[in-house]
Amino acid sequence: MSVPPSDDPSVSTQTVKVGILGATGTVGQRFISLLADHPWFIIHALGASSRSAGKPYPQAVKWKQTSPIPAVVRTLVVQECIPEKFADCAVIFSGLDADVAGDIEAAFRKAEFAVFSNAKNYRKDPQVPLVVPLVNTSHYSMIPQQRSLQSPPLKKGFIVTNANCSTTAFIIPLAALEKAFGPIESCMVTTMQAISGAGYPGISSLDIIDNVVPYISGEEEKIEWETLKILGGIDETEKAGADGATDKTLSFDMHQAHPLRISASCNRVPVVDGHMECVSVRFSRRPPPSPQQVREALLSYTPEARTLGCPSAPRHAIFVHEEADRPQPRLDRDYQRGAGVSVGRVRQCMVLDIKFVVLANNVCIGAATSSIINAEFALLKGYVST
Repeated sequence: MSVPPSDDPSVSTQTVKVGILGATGTVGQRFISLLADHPWFIIHALGASSRSAGKPYPQAVKWKQTSPIPAVVRTLVVQECIPEKFADCAVIFSGLDADVAGDIEAAFRKAEFAVFSNAKNYRKDPQVPLVVPLVNTSHYSMIPQQRSLQSPPLKKGFIVTNANCSTTAFIIPLAALEKAFGPIESCMVTTMQAISGAGYPGISSLDIIDNVVPYISGEEEKIEWETLKILGGIDETEKAGADGATDKTLSFDMHQAHPLRISASCNRVPVVDGHMECVSVRFSRRPPPSPQQVREALLSYTPEARTLGCPSAPRHAIFVHEEADRPQPRLDRDYQRGAGVSVGRVRQCMVLDIKFVVLANNVCIGAATSSIINAEFALLKGYVST
């Protein structure tokens, strides 16, 4: 199946070859599962460490998905994560661990690849969009400047990162509420995060069975600053150059127009997949919306990725439960292939204004699915050259 025609003539109508870095890891495996039957993207190359390079994929991987290894990758030989091995690919998905992702992703960008990363290394980079594709696709406008500031300047290469899985879960309903009711002044979030978020082999069974661990290193800080970058806008400033011409530069405003105070507490719980979070918010505008108005706003929220026609974007970005005991990870994490979020228990908060529970599939919309939708959006908007 080919990519549907676009108004932008730079978008190809042919299928697109993609590569996956970190293909033997848990996020890489999820990329493979989701891309195996993708209508536009064809898995063409797989990359992993030197220990796995040269082996057929089934021999290199400890497959941990509930479905079998897809046929499309069974005959592929794992390559080292160097650009020359991925020359025929237009898109690179990175599921690399943070300790190696930085240099490798930079090398692929320099080699003129479009890199969609799940790693944290470039999330704070002032030229790299940190995109939750159901929230802030407007930040793609930074890509031309990112290219121009590389040495030498790039024609096609760039990096886009998706957010931390715990940030992604609650920022989608936050964005919907800000769109409907204006700025959120304060937010408190308490997470109950699945063990798959720690990767494989992850947390020891003796530490998590019959237990809750009230600390995840670096997680609370990630939530607190990522939220500000994602919900912020893009500032444009002008200055006179040496030749007298006017130069325009872009920067992320980090939600400075309406500063958001956010406090996060993160916990690891004995659930395999699915991050659940309890969220309380206070709105700047008074009086605040009622719980029913909040439910209606969440249900009606439609992100640009959906209206543009990204095939992996969920039909319902936010599904709102009426049952008193939903959402639940085991029952709701795989709804829409884990591409949307589920919200329940929307009610008045006696300390702030409104409180609710949100559930997101941390390995889908919290990781691989976000990168895939990001790539679909970039393709349709002409940022990816095929």
